[in-house]
Amino acid sequence: MSTHDMYILPSAPDWSVEAAGETRFSWEYGDGREKLLALYQKGKDKQWDAEKRIDWDLEVDPYDVLGLPDETIAIYGTRYWDAMSDRERRDLRRHFASWQFSQFLHGEQGAMITAARIVESVPDLDAKFYSATQTMDEARHAELYGRFLQEKIGMVYPINDQLQALLKDTLTDSRWDMPYLGMQVLIEGLALAAFGLLRDMTTKPLPKQILAYVMQDEARHVAFGRLTLRDYYAQLTQAELRDREDFVIEGCYLMRDRLRGVEVWQNFGIDHKEVAPLVDQAPYMRAFRKLLFSRIVPCVRDVGLWGERLQQAYVDMGVLELGDANLDLLMRQDEDIAEQLDVERFKAEEEARKAEVHDAIALGGLRTTPVESGGPPGGVRSD
Repeated sequence: MSTHDMYILPSAPDWSVEAAGETRFSWEYGDGREKLLALYQKGKDKQWDAEKRIDWDLEVDPYDVLGLPDETIAIYGTRYWDAMSDRERRDLRRHFASWQFSQFLHGEQGAMITAARIVESVPDLDAKFYSATQTMDEARHAELYGRFLQEKIGMVYPINDQLQALLKDTLTDSRWDMPYLGMQVLIEGLALAAFGLLRDMTTKPLPKQILAYVMQDEARHVAFGRLTLRDYYAQLTQAELRDREDFVIEGCYLMRDRLRGVEVWQNFGIDHKEVAPLVDQAPYMRAFRKLLFSRIVPCVRDVGLWGERLQQAYVDMGVLELGDANLDLLMRQDEDIAEQLDVERFKAEEEARKAEVHDAIALGGLRTTPVESGGPPGGVRSD
């Protein structure tokens, strides 16, 4: 079945953006920044196959995708929630999971295209090398989120207006650093925090695997943006920095507003303007919104964008104190969680295989003896 047949709302089959800027070649093949080349090596070493690493045989209840409590739904406890039947609440949970993972999917395709744009436009070869590995990472992420939506949820939502606007602003700016700022810092930063929150809260094994393994890659991507922009922004004038801070302020407000899930409320016949204040004030959503900026604010500060207007915007959003967060520690934790998940999964699989062999021996009357010439492979023979 075509993915387009699964869209719950009307959606154009594609979207064209008139990209701006120059394509740059570099003929310097010998020199490169040590940290960036080390990140490139890590990007090569950590490639993986979504077909093989993810356990796609795990079942998912489309009406309880993440196994989260009802309190995590923004209208929980309001008159809208009280007026719903159990079936309507089940449908709402499915729609919100679909909406959430659909935005992850569209964002990953945007990241793939933006990473390819960085390969084309960034002046330094070491950055081109790394961004080429990121393009492959983002293709893998789009592949697995698309498969998850099609096979496990069976429903897709179109790209959110705010995400589409930020992608357009990122790709149509002719300055080579703006794809970094729009994608690596803002879109990837917010996605990374959202992935982390759901990874840590979900009680379902398949989405946990997907989120943990994607985050392992994304941790490198944000580090790549930090390394490159920190070096470049140290050379800019105050006027140039203010211009980029304005872009960050507008982008952060767009990212904040996209969390309201307008498309879902409209689909359920709820006036999104009426429900917006309820969504904004819901205890879970307030905590969720704040945590989502835990990766963006310290990254913005780290690359050298920390003017008075930007700080005031973060005060208005209630997230200024997040600027002191330790990004390096968060990224190490993301990688460690993915590696530990692999250890636990494959240890359990190995124990299961051993149990199967033991049961087969017990049931089949087999005994383990050395294999004689011409005997069956594996050191086991039947008497």
